[in-house]
Amino acid sequence: MSERIIKKYPNRRLYDTEQSKYITLTQLRQLIISGESIKVVDSTSEEDITRNILLQIILETESGGQPLFTANMLSQIIRFYGGTLQGIFGNYLEQSLGLFTAQQEQLKNNLGEDPFTAMTNLAQSNMKMWTDLQKDFLTAAGFPNTKKEDS
Repeated sequence: MSERIIKKYPNRRLYDTEQSKYITLTQLRQLIISGESIKVVDSTSEEDITRNILLQIILETESGGQPLFTANMLSQIIRFYGGTLQGIFGNYLEQSLGLFTAQQEQLKNNLGEDPFTAMTNLAQSNMKMWTDLQKDFLTAAGFPNTKKEDS
């Protein structure tokens, strides 16, 4: 899937190059929710500012309604910046969210099955995914793999 290019102009306006019209931050958020892959570039420098805009969307979303991140969670995330595990932690979060999204999709796809079978399959799949993710995280953090693999 190709990225949808959004240009940000000095007047703070966002321009959707695919639809050839200006859009709001709320409309951009809706594009992302609907599954669009976006890239936001500064109109004058062509610098990729996607992360900045995504953080702005998160900040606005967190400010209204019920927040996703607690103050304690944000404090813990801040503590990882500049530390030796910053890259590992970011990768761990990204993989965790990917797994969570895959699990949601799997659960949606299995709704027509016997509920007990669907939940059992999901639980078994989850255990394997989380075990693999934890093993990768610990290995990347420099901890030796002490558990012997089954042959």
